[in-house]
Amino acid sequence: MVFELVIAVLAFLLVMRVGLFFLRTVGQPPPPPPPPGELRRVSLRYRCPSCGVELKLTTAPDEDPKPPRHCMEEMERVTPAD
Repeated sequence: MVFELVIAVLAFLLVMRVGLFFLRTVGQPPPPPPPPGELRRVSLRYRCPSCGVELKLTTAPDEDPKPPRHCMEEMERVTPAD
C-alpha cells in the first residue's frame, strides 16, 4: 500500500513538472523578427535536373544566392533573377 502511494506521488510530480514546462513554453512570447537588411525578399524557382523536384526560394541573405542542391547536384534556376 505504501509502495503504491509513493509511486503515485512520484508519477503525479513527474506529470506536473512536464505539464508546467510545456505551459511555460507556450506562455513565452515569440522571438523578435530578424533585423531588417539581414534577409531580403526574392522570388526564385529552382528545379532538380535528376528527379524534377521544384523549390521556391522566398528570402535570401545574398543578392544572388547559390543554387540549392538536391540529388547531390545543383538545382537549375527556372525563373530569371529580378
